[in-house]
Amino acid sequence: MDLNQITVPCADYEASVEFYRQLGLRQIVNSPPRYARFETTPGTTFSIYLADVDTDTSDIVVYFEVDDVDATVLALQEKGIEFDSEPHDQDWLWREAYLSDPAGNQLCIYHAGDNRRSPPWRIEDDAV
Repeated sequence: MDLNQITVPCADYEASVEFYRQLGLRQIVNSPPRYARFETTPGTTFSIYLADVDTDTSDIVVYFEVDDVDATVLALQEKGIEFDSEPHDQDWLWREAYLSDPAGNQLCIYHAGDNRRSPPWRIEDDAV
């Protein structure tokens, strides 16, 4: 099973579209004022929808992997995007920096390399 798409709520359609375009996502669907879809990598998409009511986004974290976290964060900061945390190394061997989109959805810009799918503590298939 492959993960194809993630959709998160937004409160301000135009602000959210502009935010994700500034992150570097390529917009492939524009259906204002309710829905937009972006391409992240070939075969994977990310979308936003206008929420009708207040939506608790406190538990949502969307991860975007990049080759160089520090360079990506610096380039985005130069565009005026604010980060909640600067790049830092985690105990689980990922380098991460966190920010929030206009709706309060938490985003993580990270690099894990081989540790994304094969960390040293990965269990073997027959151990499940």
